[in-house]
Amino acid sequence: MALIYKKVCVIGLGLIGTSILHAIKAKEDKNIITLAYDINSNHRDIVSKMNIASLVCDKIENAINDADLIILSIPVGSMSNVAKLISSYLKEGAIITDTGSTKQSVIKDIQPNLPKNVHFIPSHPLAGTEYSGPQAGFGTLFENRYWLLISDIETKKTKQLGSFFTKLGAMVEIINANYHDRILAITSHLPHLIAYTIVGTASDLESDLKNDVIRYSASGFRDFTRLASSDPIMWRDIFIHNSDAVLEMLQRFNEDLSDLQKAIRKQDADKLHSFFSRTRSIRKKIIDAGQS
Repeated sequence: MALIYKKVCVIGLGLIGTSILHAIKAKEDKNIITLAYDINSNHRDIVSKMNIASLVCDKIENAINDADLIILSIPVGSMSNVAKLISSYLKEGAIITDTGSTKQSVIKDIQPNLPKNVHFIPSHPLAGTEYSGPQAGFGTLFENRYWLLISDIETKKTKQLGSFFTKLGAMVEIINANYHDRILAITSHLPHLIAYTIVGTASDLESDLKNDVIRYSASGFRDFTRLASSDPIMWRDIFIHNSDAVLEMLQRFNEDLSDLQKAIRKQDADKLHSFFSRTRSIRKKIIDAGQS
């Protein structure tokens, strides 16, 4: 089978970037040349020793040179600067994609800074863990997880990119940027915001109570601390760059929370039971969809 891309460049060697390199090495054609770069020299050294890239470059222009596909696996707040930095090194016809969790902001930051003779296809793998850094990556991260391509229409280029991600184990779908940002605001961004808030509330308790909260953590609090241990730079940028959608979903959440407060205050058992039963069914649907 002919190669879709002969030379693939991954910029950003955290969890997602290194997982992409692991997956390419394990699942894709062995003739693919993979080039890697990270602004952090320690990350570059770690990935060099891991032997998951054909070449780890000390300069970003060397990694970009002659690459057919460039994947920007960096915080969304860095997209504009990196796009400006790589623009003059991109070869004609190259495909540029990203793995950011906000899409409208990424498009606004990247598209104007690229030359007209390349193709930008934003994307987002719905996969991750609470861990970060190059040693957190693994080759099966994208197995049976959705990888969303951001486009209003399907084209030959989106089909090719989708086929590449499918070979990495992902399930590929195409949606538009606004819809993506609203979905992620409720499925990912708001849960992380709530987790950070709850853990922050616990940390502000008086000393003895705080210590016992940590000692006696039940599964619910442990799950929240898992979310709240995610990369702070990444989440800072996400909330800044998807603020409209997050604030919309946060308003809806606050209204629902207010209704629950009233039900608890009034000891409205029927309303509480109805609400918990409805939300339990949502959890079952997530499990049935294989996304648990």
